[in-house]
Amino acid sequence: MKNLTFIFLTLMIISCQSNLEKELKSAKKITVVAHRGASGYLPEHTLPSKVMAHAMNADYIEQDLVLSKDDIPIVIHDILLDDVTNVSEKYPNRKREDGKYYVIDFTFEELKKLEVTERFDSKTGLQIYPNRFPKGVSSFRLHSFQDEIELIQGLNKSTGKNIGIYPEIKKPKFHHENGKDFSKIVLEILTRYGYSSKDDQCILQCFDAQELERIRNELKSKLFLVQLMEFPEQKNLLAFYASYADGIGPWYKHLISSKTTSGFSLTSIVEDAHKLGLVVHPYTFREDSLDEFDSFQQMIDVIIHKAGADGGFTDFPDRMREALESK
Repeated sequence: MKNLTFIFLTLMIISCQSNLEKELKSAKKITVVAHRGASGYLPEHTLPSKVMAHAMNADYIEQDLVLSKDDIPIVIHDILLDDVTNVSEKYPNRKREDGKYYVIDFTFEELKKLEVTERFDSKTGLQIYPNRFPKGVSSFRLHSFQDEIELIQGLNKSTGKNIGIYPEIKKPKFHHENGKDFSKIVLEILTRYGYSSKDDQCILQCFDAQELERIRNELKSKLFLVQLMEFPEQKNLLAFYASYADGIGPWYKHLISSKTTSGFSLTSIVEDAHKLGLVVHPYTFREDSLDEFDSFQQMIDVIIHKAGADGGFTDFPDRMREALESK
């Protein structure tokens, strides 16, 4: 009888532990990052797209940053203006020898005169995502990093939320070649607005490992840093990234090794990163660009629930939140 009681109690303990583990797993905080704002609904990196992302309760809102001629960080995805503005119409004689228009060649006042539209192919003029906000409709403008910080902080105050910012320093080598210490300028602005430690609602990201390491070691930043990853072979550098960064941002496809009729096989990137104490925020979850997935829900299930990513970048923050909560 004592043996049966012991067995019964042991099974009860195992069952309780199993249920607790499931509860803890389901309660794990998944970070929803609004990729270029709510860019699935409004032109990317426009202030209206950021307001919409804030209303959709993203945890963080992303800002890609490029410097203007007069050293103002501009919120735009590329160092070029060609694919999201009417620069060729407004300033036809300001292109470089390669035929392209660079943000760094224009002052902030000049940039504010440009119309921003849904991303398009500058060669064909065709919209990249045809079912998104119509190209050339309404009126949108470029804005500074400071403008966006003040908008998000203002919305946080008026709504009682605490949504963070997730800036990316774009092409630091290009800026260095043009005589500008881009990272130093960005860090000074962040400090001025109250972002200086890992406890603040700011995650700073960059593809350039040399520059991100410099931000940590030479510029002495104590912010939460994420090393963006472009190539699958970078998984071999995780230990190096962990020496200065707090997380990684890989392309979501690098988390998948293969797809068969029975499901998806995964790489070890997330597991390896977690062992090193790195969070994993893959990019980009797009409802209108599913590729190997049958649905947006399946995409979330595979990358977040199966692979174990800690969140990710999405053009559709509301849909990602819904997909996460439906599990």
